[in-house]
Formats: sequence, C-alpha cells, structure tokens
Amino acid sequence: MKIKENLNKYIFRGYDIRGKVPEELDEDTAYTIGLGFGSYIKKIGKKNCVVGHDNRISSPMLYNALITGITETGIDVLALGLCTTPMYYYACLKLNVFSGVMVTASHNPKDDNGFKFAFDERGNCKGKEIEDFLKFILNKNFASGTGMIEEIDITNDYLSLLKNNLSFGPHRLKVVIDPGNGTTSIIAKKLYEMFPIDLIAINDISDGNFPNHHPDPCVEDNLYQLKEAVLKAKADIGLAFDGDGDRLGVVSNNAKFIPNDKYMIIIIRDIINKVSKKEFLYDVKCSKSLSDEIEKLGGKGICYRTGNSYTKAKVKEEDLPFGGELSGHVYFRDRFPGFDSGLYAGLRLLEILSHTNKTVEELLDGINEYFSTEEIKIPTEDNKKFAIIDKVKKYVIDKNYNYLDIDGVKVLFNDGWALVRASNTGPNITVRFEASTKERLDELRNEYINLVNKYEESL
Repeated sequence: MKIKENLNKYIFRGYDIRGKVPEELDEDTAYTIGLGFGSYIKKIGKKNCVVGHDNRISSPMLYNALITGITETGIDVLALGLCTTPMYYYACLKLNVFSGVMVTASHNPKDDNGFKFAFDERGNCKGKEIEDFLKFILNKNFASGTGMIEEIDITNDYLSLLKNNLSFGPHRLKVVIDPGNGTTSIIAKKLYEMFPIDLIAINDISDGNFPNHHPDPCVEDNLYQLKEAVLKAKADIGLAFDGDGDRLGVVSNNAKFIPNDKYMIIIIRDIINKVSKKEFLYDVKCSKSLSDEIEKLGGKGICYRTGNSYTKAKVKEEDLPFGGELSGHVYFRDRFPGFDSGLYAGLRLLEILSHTNKTVEELLDGINEYFSTEEIKIPTEDNKKFAIIDKVKKYVIDKNYNYLDIDGVKVLFNDGWALVRASNTGPNITVRFEASTKERLDELRNEYINLVNKYEESL
C-alpha cells in the first residue's frame, strides 16, 4: 500500500466519506485516510480508537487498509471486525473510547463504500470538520509509530443492552423482519427471538451483494417482499433494516408502508407523558402531520437540517428525550443511550403494540393527513448541486416566498411546502413535496422539479 496521490475530494461529503469502489475509493485511499485519521487524533491527544466494518464485499479490504494506516501512526486499534453501525456506536460507549471509524456506505448501492468517523466525544464528523480533515490529509504531515491491534467482540454486550431495556406486555405479536441481507443479518434473528413474539425472518443471510433488494428500508419499492410476507403470514407488523443497521422501515398488518415521520408520531404519543422535557426534534423532510401532532399533544417541535450526524448531535445538545428524521434514523434518550439503531427502534414499536390490541394504523388514528410525495432524487453532478440550490433560493427570494434555508430551501405556503436540497450522500438533488390537496401537490411538484431540471441543464 502507498499514500494515495490526487485524492478524490468529492468522496469527502457532508456527513462522512463515501464513494464507489474502486473507482473513487480503493485500498490506497483507505490506507491514506487511516494515516490521516491516526495522525489527527494523535495530535489531539488520543492514544487509541475503535474500528468496525459492515458486510459489504469491499469492507474487509478497506477495513484492513484503514487499520494499517492508523497503526502506522502509533495509534492502537480496538478492532470490532464485522458489526452493525449501532454496535460500533455502543462499543465506543462501552469501551469509553470515542475516536473511531465505521467502514460502511449505509444504504448506498452495493458498489459504494465509505467511512463514518469521529475524533472525540462530539460524535460523527460533519460539515466543516470533514472539510478540515481533507485539508489535513492533503498536507501529508503524518505521524509515525507502531500501534497495536486488539480484537473486540461486542455482540453479547450489545444484545444484553437491548434485551434489558425493554418490557413487553401480554399481547403476543406475529412479526416479520427483513434485514435485506445487510449487516443486521448477523444478529437480528437472535435478538428478536429473545422476546415473546412469533418471528418470521426473510432475507436474513448476510450477503454484501444484497441479492434480494436494495438495502434502504425507507423507500417503499424495496419492501415488496416484506409486504408479501406480512400478508401471507397474517402478521401484525413487518420491520426492515438498512445495510448497516442504523435505520428502520415499517409495514403494517395490511402491508401499508408507515413512513418514519408517522412512526415518530406513535413513539411521541407513547412517551410524551413519561418524560419531563416535552420537546422533540425532526428534520425538514418530515410531514406537517408530525409537527401538528406534537403541538396537539402540548409539546414543542424542533425542525432541523437533515443528516444523522447533525440530528443526533442536536438531540444530545438540546437534551431531548427523542428525535429523528424521515430517512429512518431515530434517537431514543428517554431510557436508551441515544444512538440510532434500527433493531432497537423496531423493538420499541413492538413493545408499544404488545401492551395494546391496536394495530399500527390504529395507533395513528386522529392525525392530520396531507398529500405528500416520497423523497425524489434528481441525478446531477457533485460539482453542480450546490449551485443549483443557490439558483432555487434566488428564485424563491425573487418570488417573495416564505422559506427556510437550514438545509437547502424549504418553501412554505399556507396549503403545503416544497423542499429542494443537495444530497450529502451522493450526486443528487433531493426534493419532497406536501400539500392539502392532490391538485396542489402536483402543482408544487411540477414547478420545482422543472425548475431543478432547468438549472441543471444550464450549468
């Protein structure tokens, strides 16, 4: 392995490092990033770090190259090997070592990979921290030394954390889980069998090629097998998990997809009278149904930018009992350490259902309903996407519209909203729309998608 010349700067994204293997991210890149990471944390006084990897085909290669780079700076590595991202988060807490790297591309396509990383107790790096880290690597002022590698198995401790955190009621549920052949396949069935449920598992053999469907449980098209299994088994609920295990997708007993903002309504309804601070965070992509419900319950909603590195840090900073975002990340801090775990999020919903005879859909009775789209991705180039957002913002200002710019541009109307933002995980503009009527929804969608396409072509 050798130091990578001409690092692709576009793999250093808003929340992490992510790119296509091997075109954008190869063994030498991982080795170089390891040298940079080890040197950086050594400079701030750290002596060791935690490193884990997901089940993508390229992950062991990148993991080994990364660790080689880190140890060559004199930093010791606590090596978790194959694990979910939530297991990595818990290992940092359990071992009291908050510098670390998780090799994963989360829900990206199978040929992608990357690194979620943290220098210290502040959690995953984001924004300017990642920009500064890229500059640090490019300076190539790397430390030298001989670090040690200690292999750590966090599995049993992690399973105990989740098992001991929950208390199921008398209603025994029939549950279908779909790990999507992602990394939760290594523990999902074992964990869920610890609870008083009748379990059916599909796509639960670990396979980094994701042969059955793309590992993003918050895109409804990826849940058709789960829906079929729920209906066939006459199950009470279906739960799906993403590639590295930090996100959840939900299907009702009628095979209806339950978006994460509605999942959050169920959770907030359950805990609001059990917590002292009745404030809850959600991201700009969430439906007005959620903010309406928080207000109806007497709570306070905090709208924030998208991205789990940001939302998780904000929930901790504001000392909130619960928060999350549309993409499936949720953070429980009422009786859980606050990191995002799709397996735990699913169990919290099962716990609620086990204490009632209501279905998931019945738990949503009475909410304000709106017409909305899923998140729509419009392909572009990384070097264009922020310029497109700038043009959309100017358009909105010229129209004298009301808007938020905490993350892209969210245009607010009395009868709906339009969100246009640059993806921080890929070369896309992402848009979402919501309105009081189907006709208004179509108007907003057509106006802003046409606008984005026009600006994309002009650049």
